[in-house]
Amino acid sequence: MGVAAIAFWSTMIAVSRSMTEPLGTLTSGALLYLLAGALGSLPLLATRRGREQLRRLPRRYVLYCGGLFVGYGVLLYAALGLSASRQQVLEVTVINYLWPGLTLAFSVPLLKHRARLPFLLVGVLLCMVGVTLAAGITRAAGGGGAAPWAHYLPPLLALGAAVSWPLYSNLSRVWAGEADGNGVPLFLFATGVLLLAMRCFHPEVTHWTAASAAELGYAAVFPMLLGYVCWDVAMRKGNLPVVAALSYLTPVLSLTFSSLYLRVPLTTTHWIACLLVVVGAVACKLGIIDGLRAGDDSD
Repeated sequence: MGVAAIAFWSTMIAVSRSMTEPLGTLTSGALLYLLAGALGSLPLLATRRGREQLRRLPRRYVLYCGGLFVGYGVLLYAALGLSASRQQVLEVTVINYLWPGLTLAFSVPLLKHRARLPFLLVGVLLCMVGVTLAAGITRAAGGGGAAPWAHYLPPLLALGAAVSWPLYSNLSRVWAGEADGNGVPLFLFATGVLLLAMRCFHPEVTHWTAASAAELGYAAVFPMLLGYVCWDVAMRKGNLPVVAALSYLTPVLSLTFSSLYLRVPLTTTHWIACLLVVVGAVACKLGIIDGLRAGDDSD
């Protein structure tokens, strides 16, 4: 399920950016999350067993992990929509995929994994160097005449998303590792409601096309609903270090797909930044001495 989530997510950023251009950032985000949340929530709410599982979800998981999930969705979607160009979307892609390395780094204090600190520190440092390099690409190229704030805001938003997701992944295991239910559909729906509320205060011009409608349907079902549900189960019940290690491929897959789908050429600097993030994540994995397996006590 972790591998499935990684494959779905590799297509998410490119498809989402393509949708935001005709539909608007808040409009496309609200529709995407609401549709995915509704598709996932209705089957749960329609059955007695599903409703009972939702009621039994730990309160801390629902409130705090739910808040981190919503924050991640809003921050990432804002970063994609506010990017000055499709070129900057590639930088946002690299920065967002800081999360595999941070997922492993955060597992040390949150899941009590033992660590080799030199490897862990080098890994985090390499990731941050890659992120810094990626964030400077558009600015160094002139940004296509964009306002100064447009150079810095999307990378900062993507960085906030990259920190929120590892916290969610680890804390969901701490607080709901043994729970039968799954709060992801509700978290998706809550993200959509928040984006819709923001849309009411910031009207956008929306132009529907057959391509944007198809992209909305694909993104809602695969990267959004199935991707997040698969990842939530993998984080709570699977071998977190192994799944997180497999996620090393996500930045490379996502960057490549984004370049092809958005028709933006990749530069050497893009690849160097991406490889630094991947190597940093590998170093973080080497810094984890042992990991929890399904059924182990996360205390």
